[in-house]
Parts: sequence; C-alpha cells; structure tokens
Amino acid sequence: MASLLSKYFTGIGAKRLSEVEIEPDTSNQHEFNGITEFRYIFGDERINFKGHFIYLADNEEKLTEDFGTLTWYDARENHPTRTEYRLYYSSNPVIDEAVAGDLVVIGRTGENNLVVIVAEQGSTSEQQLLWLFGLKEVGNRFIVRDLTEDDIQLNYSSNYIITSLGFEIPDTAPSYLEDLIRRFGKQFPSTAVFSAYARSTLSDVSPVEQPDHSLLQWLEREELLFKTLEKHIVAEELEKGFGETGSDVDEFISYSLSVQNRRKSRAGLAFENHLAFIFDANKAQYSKGARTERNNKPDFIFPDIKHYHNSEFPSVLLTMLGVKTTAKDRWRQVLPEADRIYEKHLITLEPAISTNQTEEMTAQNVQLILPQPIMETYSRNQQKKLKTLSEFIDIVLEKQNRI
Repeated sequence: MASLLSKYFTGIGAKRLSEVEIEPDTSNQHEFNGITEFRYIFGDERINFKGHFIYLADNEEKLTEDFGTLTWYDARENHPTRTEYRLYYSSNPVIDEAVAGDLVVIGRTGENNLVVIVAEQGSTSEQQLLWLFGLKEVGNRFIVRDLTEDDIQLNYSSNYIITSLGFEIPDTAPSYLEDLIRRFGKQFPSTAVFSAYARSTLSDVSPVEQPDHSLLQWLEREELLFKTLEKHIVAEELEKGFGETGSDVDEFISYSLSVQNRRKSRAGLAFENHLAFIFDANKAQYSKGARTERNNKPDFIFPDIKHYHNSEFPSVLLTMLGVKTTAKDRWRQVLPEADRIYEKHLITLEPAISTNQTEEMTAQNVQLILPQPIMETYSRNQQKKLKTLSEFIDIVLEKQNRI
C-alpha cells in the first residue's frame, strides 16, 4: 500500500514572504502574517513548537539549516470578543537569508514540531514544494491544508522530494532479509551485483516495451532491498558500539559518514546500471564511462567511443548521455564532456525542475530526458521540450540504423 503525505506532514500552510516578516529594517516582530487560517490545524490554544528551519536554493552553497522555536498564540486572548492569532519565530539564519517573494511552507510534523521551509523564488525547490503539496500558486496570505482530512498519496517523485528535505523513508522488505543475508552475508556486494539482484526480484517489467516504468520499478526495488540489508548491518554495528569503550564519538561519526556516502554513491551507480541493462535489452550500442577530450568521461557515448574518436565518422550520428540522479545546478557539468556532440542529452530523476533551469538547458543545447512518470511534475509548457527514456532510445536506435 502506498504511503500518504500525512505520514510526514499533518498540515501545511504556504505563502509568499513579505518584507515586514523578514526585513530587520522594516520590522523586528519576528512574526508571520496572514496566519489566521492556521487555526484549522493548530487550534485556539497557545502552543510552543520546536522549529526546524530550512532554506533551499538551486545554488547549493546557499543552503541553510537551523533549529529554533515558534509560538502560536492569540494576542487578544483576554478580549471578550476579538481574536488576533500570531505565529512568532525565534531569530535564525534561514529567515535572515530569505527575501520578499520567496516561498515559505510551514508544516506540522509532530504534536509540537514544525518545519519552516523557505525556497528561493523561481528555484527548483520552490516548484517541487508547490507540486508536492498540490499548490499551483500562492499569495501573501497562507493557504492552509489539513492533510489528515485532505491527504495526498505518495509516488516516486513525492518520495524523492520528501527525502531531499531530510525525511527518512522508513520502508524495508523484511521478507527478503533471509535471502539477502544468504546471498551476500553481512556486507554489501558491488552495486552491479546488487542491481542485478534487484532486477531478478521483479518479473512483471519489460525494459523493451516499457523502459521508463521498468527503470523506476527497478530503482524503487533496489532502494527497498538496500535499506533492508543496510538496516540489519547498521543495527549490528550500533549494538557493538564504537571504539574500545563502545562510545567513541569520532568513530561513530566516521561510521555515520560512511553510511551516508555509501547511500549517495550507490544511488547514482544503480541508476547507471539499470540504464545500461535497458540499453542492452534494446540492442543499443554504447560505451560507458569512456574518455573523450581533456580526460572527460561522459556516462554513455553512442554508438561507442571508437566511433567518437574516429574523425571521419559523422558527428550527427554520435549521441552522449549524462546521468544525474539530481540535476538542479549540476546539469552544467555535461557541457564540456564531448566536444564533437553539439546537443547534449541528460537524464535525471529530479522532479519539477524550475522553468528557469529548463529554459537555460535549452539555451545551452541540453536535451533533458525523464522517465515518463516523472513528467507529470513539470508544467505543460516544459513537457513540450522534454523527452522520455523511450523516446531517447528511439533516437539512438535510429542513428544506429544509419551506420
């Protein structure tokens, strides 16, 4: 059964920030305006919240995170007929980074816990948040949704965005644990081996007839199996403790970082592994990770690197594909990777990339490729310039047939 958004947020409110809410030269009130509608999810009584503040932007150097407090109260609680609800927030660098017009989403994540997410106006993060919460656009007053009554079913793209916000998707597959341990013991195999195992557990997929859906199904299954094995291995390490005393903080931090780094690297490698399997199934010729100019290594070159380095081979029959689980501002990395190929192709799993970014990709001759189910997170105008994995395979095979 698919998860629901209310598992992570019981209610949210979204609006555009105004100067009076964030500019110290304009106001020192540290309060959000237009918050009356929050009574539907906060109630009428005074509440003190623990706050998690996050600032998101396409430029990763601007990402900011902090913790503080928020207080929901009625400034007229002693008045017999009037009410004036306010939401006070403690000073924090996230609000300091924000400017008027940025999107703010305040979400209730627990009885006394709020997350305050500020997304730079025009950014991918802004578009992702609006899509996740089913909002087309917001103004200067909060639009509030009680997700316990108006819930949203999660899919691959929803889970992607929630994970990017720092939430842990807890799903595992305990029924596979015995087989995982029997095959791999209490250690992780190579990513290629694990990807192959994940594919073997799904029989109702067709990489030729439905490459887009097959890719996402394999990725979801591999993530589920990986977390199942990881949970077992990490739990044993935690039980043993770290260092001679079992409580060595430095060793624990080192181990924690290794767990996080393994997650990140395996995600990208799994993406490449499943794509390679799909290309093989469709009989597409390619070279993977071969070197072009200046020691660059595009993820895939079609038909192969031998033809690429043959100056007499027509460049119009060459195709390159960059592979990035997350794009945002990283898509530019594909630009210098193959000088002979004018139009670069890039496939990503990133939902709802901003219009600003996709328009710049077009201007830089980068053709964005998306698994078809992720297309729905993009606007109709954006979708006109996007291609699915299936369409990309058709392009590659058409060129291959001309050789």
